[in-house]
Amino acid sequence: MTFAANFMSDNAAAPCPEVLAALAAAAPAQNAGYDGDGWSRRLDALFSTLFGRECMALPVSTGTAANALALACLVPPWGAVACHTEAHIHVDECGAPEFYTGGAKLMLSPGDHGKLTPAGLDVALASHRNDVHQVQLSALSITQATECGTVYTPAELAALTAHAAAKGWRVHLDGARFANAVAQLGCNQSEMAVGVDAISFGCIKNGGLSAEALVLFDLSLADQLRWRRKRAGQMPSKGRFNAAQIIAMLENDVWLRNARAANAGAQALAVAAKDRLLHPVQANEVFVQLAPGEPDRLRAQGFQCALDDYGVGFIEGGWPGAMPKDTEFFERARTELHLRNAELVAFGATRKAGVKVEDDLQVRALLDSQAPVITVVAKSDVRHVAEALRTTNEENLAMVQDTVRFLVGEGRRVFVDM
Repeated sequence: MTFAANFMSDNAAAPCPEVLAALAAAAPAQNAGYDGDGWSRRLDALFSTLFGRECMALPVSTGTAANALALACLVPPWGAVACHTEAHIHVDECGAPEFYTGGAKLMLSPGDHGKLTPAGLDVALASHRNDVHQVQLSALSITQATECGTVYTPAELAALTAHAAAKGWRVHLDGARFANAVAQLGCNQSEMAVGVDAISFGCIKNGGLSAEALVLFDLSLADQLRWRRKRAGQMPSKGRFNAAQIIAMLENDVWLRNARAANAGAQALAVAAKDRLLHPVQANEVFVQLAPGEPDRLRAQGFQCALDDYGVGFIEGGWPGAMPKDTEFFERARTELHLRNAELVAFGATRKAGVKVEDDLQVRALLDSQAPVITVVAKSDVRHVAEALRTTNEENLAMVQDTVRFLVGEGRRVFVDM
């Protein structure tokens, strides 16, 4: 018997036997619903033992719900969350953190291989002002393991949480692959929770079925979290089935066993693809560079190789002219990238103030990329126009109009990012 394996996401994996057995064990009728059943009442004590300090643990149905509800407790509507540019809360949650916080912003910081550093945060956020006209940075969200499959050491996490504490920020840990990080490091999980206010403890990507645990260490926020969880529709009446899944993962260290197996599989792939790795393989994610022609050969064998295979309409490739690697990407894309559904998009800025659009080197780089679609970022806030562009509102509008008109005249489809 043969079957198709999906290597695009661990969300396609089957639940482990212990989780399925736990669901069956929780099936008989109970004398209480919601969080009053025996399984749900065990969670606080289990997680307190796991992390070596008192905490509250509530099941939710998705990692997005865990992240968004945690941040809603840590950040006011006028606040902001510092996170990595590749963070799941920014890239893959459809604005859920902004929605559940009531409007808080995400402030992005880049970092090699998906990792934040205190120095990198300071540079990325240097222009942010601590005045009434801007949102107030209130929390730091760290992803462990990262979206690039790398892992923070306890020392790196301690440096970040200390940095946050010095600035008065709360700390959230997106632990969708927390188990993989613990398995990789071989440390005690409590070492990675020092200075953390809330953890989204992942189970679904690690052999679970439909339950994640939101672990709260700041118990002063416990009532608020309960109310927010109920209001968000994350408190099912038969919640024992979610609690039972999580308990099955914790008992007998099933969560670590599954993570070790996944990490070992990733390492086997990494050894085979060692000359093509884009990031160090430290958890259960492997990112490789495919050579020209290889995506088509893989597709012929039934593999799905890229976003293009999933019907994504537009794929943004970077900012040609601003970053050498982005310029190189578009040069290679002309002969090596064969999109069947999506259109490639180049990102860039309008012409500079006082420069003719046809003479602007940045605009010329957008054309030279030969991308059929171009996204142009423009300023719509009068303060940004005055302080960042250092020009007038009239000239700013002319910059946008001239750039769009010129690019459309050259046969490009144009989006304007305001």
